[in-house]
Amino acid sequence: MATTRAPALYSPELLALAVELANYPYDHAAIASGTARSRSCGSVIDLSSSQDDRLETIGLKVTACAVGQASAAIFAREARGMDAAAIARTLQSLTKWLEGEAPSSLLPRLTLLEPARPHRGRHEAILLPWRAALDALSKPRDPR
Repeated sequence: MATTRAPALYSPELLALAVELANYPYDHAAIASGTARSRSCGSVIDLSSSQDDRLETIGLKVTACAVGQASAAIFAREARGMDAAAIARTLQSLTKWLEGEAPSSLLPRLTLLEPARPHRGRHEAILLPWRAALDALSKPRDPR
């Protein structure tokens, strides 16, 4: 009797995404910054942006598992130029995708995170960069 093997959670492609985070250094002097923490696994993402009304020159400081790091790399490439409304829509779509109610085609390379969908404990790590972005873009503006 043949058994079907599930795709590996930590594929070489997923692990390679973590290397991309070096292209997005966190900027402590950035105009906007936000943080998100996973209650389930303790992962943390700090985000910086050179604009406070949309994401530009994104910087990330990621303390997360490989799935969280891969999600942050996908986010960094795809979220540039998004405002809070676009981030919120994408976060809602990602939540539906994690629940099996939306296709992975909503973001390029999201299929690399497909093996994590059955692992509910990884869902918060996948959503963290989007939540950190909402935090950064939702803070009151500093009148200068």
